[in-house]
Amino acid sequence: MTSGQSRGAKALRFSTDGIPSNNRVHLWEHHNARALIALDIRTMDEQPLRAAEINLHLPSLKFASVRGSAQVVERSEAFIRRHPMNSVAVFFALEGEAFFYYQGGFEALRPGQAVIYDVDRPFMRGFSSGLREMVLTIPHEDYLEITGGRALTKPIVFDFRQEQSASRRAFTLARLVSDALAGSADAETTEAAALELLSAILVGDRSGTGACHLAAARCYIAGHLADVELDVAKVAAATGISERHLARLFNEAGSSPSAYILELRLELARRLLTDQAEAESPIAAVARRCGFSSQAYFARAYKTRYAVTPSAERKAALAQCGERLVLH
Repeated sequence: MTSGQSRGAKALRFSTDGIPSNNRVHLWEHHNARALIALDIRTMDEQPLRAAEINLHLPSLKFASVRGSAQVVERSEAFIRRHPMNSVAVFFALEGEAFFYYQGGFEALRPGQAVIYDVDRPFMRGFSSGLREMVLTIPHEDYLEITGGRALTKPIVFDFRQEQSASRRAFTLARLVSDALAGSADAETTEAAALELLSAILVGDRSGTGACHLAAARCYIAGHLADVELDVAKVAAATGISERHLARLFNEAGSSPSAYILELRLELARRLLTDQAEAESPIAAVARRCGFSSQAYFARAYKTRYAVTPSAERKAALAQCGERLVLH
């Protein structure tokens, strides 16, 4: 189990690899109680539990990527009294069919479907052939805020497959969670986008301004800065709107998509150039990592933005660091 920090987001990892088989369920329960949702977990056969989880904690939301062998997870009334979570969860099924029992009903879930449920209401979930899923949890108070005070009394099931035009927002939310778990995440941007998209899925874009699309586009850009082919067309396709609509949303926010992409790339470059741990990385390598196909263009754009060349920026940062070391 390891943890780390990345731009306002805390990352955690867990795996049963190397753990004695008789301790796996207990430690799996312990990790989930600490990192995601407290669960009463049981295996469904005589085979040792196999499970792994990647967690990303933002200021309010939690994301997780979960893999596991056949198991049943439950939160009974008695268990909830001992382990209240004060949160709502969104489970995105990626592999493995599952059953979902709750007070007053039952759902059979397939890959490509997601279910939203209040985890402080009793439920039981089972995975007869194992599972691969993503999870998003949101505090009750934040859920009530984005839904206009609507309590969640029973599960909401929706499709997030890309080919379903009606599930475009859900697909974008699932990809946002996946992208955030796959790499570094800016907590503020990711959380804002997830909340906008979740609100749009549940109650529609109440502002009528396309805020969820703008938030999703910004988050997609932030997660793909290293892609030298990232452009307006690619962002629009990923967000599920036309290039013209995307440009209008950015213009209303005071920028253009291309200017926003450039600004984020230059901000990333500045962080790398002033990071002592990156001191040995060639300027050309920094340019490529920030999505610049041309080092000359990178240098011109950087000097235009910060009034200093990339090499001079790095030299000054290293000199300042050296002065601090001497003083201490």
